[in-house]
Amino acid sequence: MKAPGYGLAVLFVLLGASSYGLLSPIVKLTYDHGYTFEQITVHQVGIGAILLWTMVLSRRGSWSNPFRGPWIKLASIGIFGMGATTILYNLALARLDASLAIVLLFQFTWITILIDSIWNRKWPNRWHWVAIAIVLAGTVLAVGVTSDGLDRLDSIGSLYGLLSAITYSLFLWLTGRVEVAGDPVMKSAFITSASLLLVVLLYGWHAGAGARELQMAGIGLVLGTLGQVIPTVLFTIGIPRIGSSLASMLGSMELPVAAFAAWLVAGERISMWQTFGIVLILCGIVVAERRSGNRSEEQSSRLGE
Repeated sequence: MKAPGYGLAVLFVLLGASSYGLLSPIVKLTYDHGYTFEQITVHQVGIGAILLWTMVLSRRGSWSNPFRGPWIKLASIGIFGMGATTILYNLALARLDASLAIVLLFQFTWITILIDSIWNRKWPNRWHWVAIAIVLAGTVLAVGVTSDGLDRLDSIGSLYGLLSAITYSLFLWLTGRVEVAGDPVMKSAFITSASLLLVVLLYGWHAGAGARELQMAGIGLVLGTLGQVIPTVLFTIGIPRIGSSLASMLGSMELPVAAFAAWLVAGERISMWQTFGIVLILCGIVVAERRSGNRSEEQSSRLGE
């Protein structure tokens, strides 16, 4: 049997990934309106941290000493996972089209499974490989790379995109391995604060928007909610219950959401091939989820013998 709350945990990870998928076209539009990387990144993470701490302080019983328990591990998730991913992905979006940046970020799918396999000293099973192949094939189609070619690739931007995939994989993997008793919002606030520390130390001196500070704060509110608050809270609840390998598969929901958001927000056309790619991605999610669920049931049966 699956653990209690397993289905809800799967839903939380899907919703968190969907929220993160809305970021790309919004960040690109913000760049197009003349805002800088430093302004976007610091406001996004900073306002996200403020929102999370506001949630902690406004809810009775949610406060606890953040330095009790594995706080160093939580800080590592914030710095090397969330913070580094936000920095690298925003740098990639400054140089690449949103569709290409998403393709590169989406390599976290197989990177997370590889990290998990290395840690557990166990080669991925054939169904994992099937799921990865389906998802990657769908990824190429869903973002329209086959119709546009590779002439839009920028070498520096591509490097940032690939590095963001590695750090996002670390975020998912570390989140799946660090389970802390207590309020998940408190945990999320601490992780985001560690992320903010990194961002401010690196870019805080150039984050002011001058006469457009109010508008930048409004954009930061949207980006912080979609990129920091919703995914972090839902991931910290869901990933420890389902594991990082399945979470990396469910995280592929980010792509169809990003494609739809690109059409809705940025006015990009979605072709039939892209739609087919989205369907393939969803098929890959189903394969990964069914195999993980069957494996959990088999393990439970063995324990009961």
